[in-house]
This record gives sequence, C-alpha cells and structure tokens, in this order.
Amino acid sequence: MSVMSIISCKIMQDEIIWLFSNDSEIDKIIIVENENISEFREKLNEQHVSYEMVPFEKLPDFLGYIETNESIVVVNILELGLHAVPKTLKSEVYHSIEEMIPFSDGILLFYGLCGNVLGKVEEDFCLEKDGCVVRILRDEERIVDDCIGATVGGGANYLKLLKTHSKEPAFFFTPMYANSWRELLNIDKYNSDPGKALKMAKMVNDMAGYSRVAKVNTGLTYVKDIDAKIEEYANLFGYSTFEVSGNQEIFEKCYSAIKDEIKNKTM
Repeated sequence: MSVMSIISCKIMQDEIIWLFSNDSEIDKIIIVENENISEFREKLNEQHVSYEMVPFEKLPDFLGYIETNESIVVVNILELGLHAVPKTLKSEVYHSIEEMIPFSDGILLFYGLCGNVLGKVEEDFCLEKDGCVVRILRDEERIVDDCIGATVGGGANYLKLLKTHSKEPAFFFTPMYANSWRELLNIDKYNSDPGKALKMAKMVNDMAGYSRVAKVNTGLTYVKDIDAKIEEYANLFGYSTFEVSGNQEIFEKCYSAIKDEIKNKTM
C-alpha cells in the first residue's frame, strides 16, 4: 500500500478535483472529516468521484484495514481564514504535516509561499529526518507565491502579469477566490457589521491603488456563476473587470512528480 497525503488550502480544492477526475491510478480517496469540506464533497459528487470520509483520529486504524497493494490518497482541507495571520498559517500547516507523516509515504502541500512563511517547509521535513517526502507547489525555478501564482503558470508569468497591469493594479480572482472573497475578508464570521468591514477593506484597497478585478480563466467549471460573483465584488468596490488565462500545469506537474517519488520509494 502507498499513501499520498494532500494538505490543501480550501481555495485550491478545484484543482484537486480536476486531478482526481483525471487520475485512473487511485484506488481509494479518503477525505479528513472537518468543517472545511462541504463544497469539496459536493463537487466530488457532481463529478462522480468516489471517496470515503474518515475522522482524523480514526485514520491510522482505517488505513490498517486496506489491501496492501492499493494506492491511497488522503486529503486534509484546512481553513481559509488561516491566511489572516501568517504565523498561524505556518503553525497549522506544520502541525498537520507532523500528524500525517506517520501514515504517509509522501505529502503534497497545495500552498505557495503565502507571505513567505512556507518557503523552508521541504527542508524542515526532509526525507532523511522524517522518512516521508514533503513537497509544495513550485514552478521550474522556485516555490510559487500563492494560489494565483500557481494558477497562472508560476512566478515568472505572475510577475509578468503584475508588471503588465501595474498602471492599474488588479486583484486576481480564480474561481474559488471569487467564490470565497467574503470568507477571505472575514465579513460574515468575524464582523458584526458587514458594511463596516467592506468599508475598511475598500479603504485598504484604495490605499494600495487597486481599481480592477482580473478573472483568471482556469478552464475549470466546478464553481457556479463565477462571473456574477466577480461582478458583485467589482460593483461593491467600484472596480472594472477583465480576464487573463490560467491552467493546471503546475498542479499536474507537482502531483505527478510526488506520485513518482512515492512509487520509487515504496518499490
């Protein structure tokens, strides 16, 4: 039996679904049961991707009953709000890695640098020390900056986009970003006055010079009414919109690479 674990920000769930939908080598998908998986489960069901939900504390015993020749993927979706405090994000990601290492042959993080807090994660959990391959999303040269960087093809392409649109800075919205911007701003969860939260967000955005929203067209259609959600945000803040191209190349490349590492490790 080989076990690849995925620890992911909630905002990158669509890319995971796409990978699963196009991977015929997986024998079993296990989702860690928590409060962050409702959308993920709905989309997997819509794509007819089979999975099992298991509480984290029962995972070791559950895996112990699986046939030895099966290829298993365990997915642990973490809270989106962790990004509000970078130190907390790092702490929670590292804690999740430590918890999952004992039953994993490899762990792939669906994260980027995210405020430069995850830049040394592969070094901190090296194979020699922990016996488990730990990898994070990266392009040909380095770890990607964030979910946008991963979706537009890596650091060089991301920088090119930022420079191209530097005269009129823009927020870049992937489908899940468009679906989650209220959660990212903590409008519903942490603010008793949503109007005040929006006003504060607009003030910060204006100080940074933002005036537009870019829709990153990833080609994935798991999020419904993306254009309407982007327009809602743009109208609230008085921004114009435009579109840029995205793809799944980095996700596919990193996913395939760690699968190969695990195969070589477990042969």
